[in-house]
Amino acid sequence: MDLLRGENNPAFLEFIFAQCGEIMDLIAALRAFVRVTETGSFSAVARETHVSQSAVTRLIAQLEQHFDARLFHRTTRRLSLTDDGQALLAHARHLIESADEMETVLGRQTGAPRGLVRLGTSIAGGMFLATRLPVLLDRYPGLSVELVMRDQHTDMIEERLDLAFRSGDIADASLVARRVGNLGRAVVAAPIYLERHGAPSTPADLADHVCLIHDAAADPDVWRFGGPDGPMSIQVHGAFLANDSEAVRRACRAGHGIALLPEIQLIDDLRAGRMYRLLEDYPSQVVPVHIVYPSRRNLAPRTRVVMDFLVEQTRQITMLLEQGAEVLT
Repeated sequence: MDLLRGENNPAFLEFIFAQCGEIMDLIAALRAFVRVTETGSFSAVARETHVSQSAVTRLIAQLEQHFDARLFHRTTRRLSLTDDGQALLAHARHLIESADEMETVLGRQTGAPRGLVRLGTSIAGGMFLATRLPVLLDRYPGLSVELVMRDQHTDMIEERLDLAFRSGDIADASLVARRVGNLGRAVVAAPIYLERHGAPSTPADLADHVCLIHDAAADPDVWRFGGPDGPMSIQVHGAFLANDSEAVRRACRAGHGIALLPEIQLIDDLRAGRMYRLLEDYPSQVVPVHIVYPSRRNLAPRTRVVMDFLVEQTRQITMLLEQGAEVLT
């Protein structure tokens, strides 16, 4: 074929660019197809990719035309894969992985991490990172980080998370979990509250205080401690409850009561003297902190630098906690 003779032939170059465009369009359509399969919704994919639902529908229609096969069974209530759709899914994921791997290799060659990393974290972890991530972003101008903040663990694949910063045990065996430290919670109050009401000497004294309750567990009004005589559980009382730890922290900092909150959320307030740590002889339960990600394969440079930053920040907060009372009270 004369068209393909000579790489400097303008017709040849036009042909190549057309083929590349078709390949890129196919990869984009396959990405949409995989996400529709994972979320079960055209509208959800449209929202997360910031395009119209009709644009997503059009991509799927183009795939079905390209492969001359129907990929989804559609009803008003349910979306499910056809046999052809199920067969395509594994191939689509493999092709997307290969494309991402090529981008990763090229990213390593250029040396500068670029692109968006979606990072899942608790409210407490997100508030801690929000004031620190700009340092990382200044270091890598081409990097972007989106914090997805929820106190409940969510499905990483469905949420399209590249990384998650989580405390506690990781139950999902399909995820890679890298343990980076241990953190607990602390009983705290603002100076203005302590001036008016004094400080509890033992956990039992909390019965005589106003407590601000973070409603994030089955029994949020039961606070658990260790101590000289072993573990103890204390039921606390207070008129203020919130399912958002940041709301509890703000109420506490304003002097409205005593709170039990994650250490990671309190470090800056404790060091600045905006809050004081109480009942230090009665520590709360310490839990492991993990960086979690879906797969060891094809970890992009942008994801690696965010992971390294999380390790660095966790080590810093652990060091501050180990320094003891002179830093945190």
